[in-house]
Amino acid sequence: MVRGLFTGASGMVVQMDRMDEIANNLANVDLTGYKKDTAIQKAFPEMLMHRLNDDGVHVFPVGSVDTTPLVGKLGTGVETNEVFTNFSQGAMKQTENDFDMALEGPGFLVVQTPLGERMTRNGSFVLNSDGYLVTSSGDYVMGENGPIKLKKNNFVVDQDGVVWQNATFAADDKRLVSQAENTWDNLQRVDRLQIVDVKRDRYLQKQGNSYWQSTDASGPPDILPAGARPKVRQGFLEGSNVNPVQEMVEMIEVNRAYDANQKTVQTEDALIGKLWNEVVKV
Repeated sequence: MVRGLFTGASGMVVQMDRMDEIANNLANVDLTGYKKDTAIQKAFPEMLMHRLNDDGVHVFPVGSVDTTPLVGKLGTGVETNEVFTNFSQGAMKQTENDFDMALEGPGFLVVQTPLGERMTRNGSFVLNSDGYLVTSSGDYVMGENGPIKLKKNNFVVDQDGVVWQNATFAADDKRLVSQAENTWDNLQRVDRLQIVDVKRDRYLQKQGNSYWQSTDASGPPDILPAGARPKVRQGFLEGSNVNPVQEMVEMIEVNRAYDANQKTVQTEDALIGKLWNEVVKV
């Protein structure tokens, strides 16, 4: 009976972990570039149950064999094995904003934060006061040659991530440019977006704000060569890959599973109380 208490309690703890992940997914359903998490469970080893009151050991010249009648298997509980991140592609949302970038395919953009370089799929960028491309948090977006400096209405990004500008208007930082006057007659390459990937993305560590940090298990980030890079879509954002309907269904399943484990614990507690208050007393 005591084992039944631990089995039911372990099931309740696992459902609490699942609920935390579902709640986090729903809270970030509108976060650009967010990837959903899933709590993976692992069962403890099962135990074979035999009738202990029968003499089930048969001895013969080269050893012995257990002939006790087999009752069945007994589960000993479950635990949360890992939190798995699903890196499937999110839906593309067209914004028609030149500063928005989305990646179509595996890979990450690189940003420079106060804690070092981080990877992200959140391509919602702006220009800071110095003319550098930054995130909404003010972190620099990295090209292969360093931070990228641009001018509004004077840059385009192709599908390979190469940033181009009209050299005619690039020299004077104070010179404002309008789309109507820019004829793109003097294209000049500025840089190429630094796009990286790791060998085992399932071991990446989330940092918040759609940032990721590599670990020893994931391997270091490597710049993707031509032909292996994802397509860069300027004027688009990648939405989260969370399906709110599916998450709500899973939330209902978690509530029912938690309730079932809770009733198991209550039943075991009632049986133990009956054992001590009635059977043992007799």
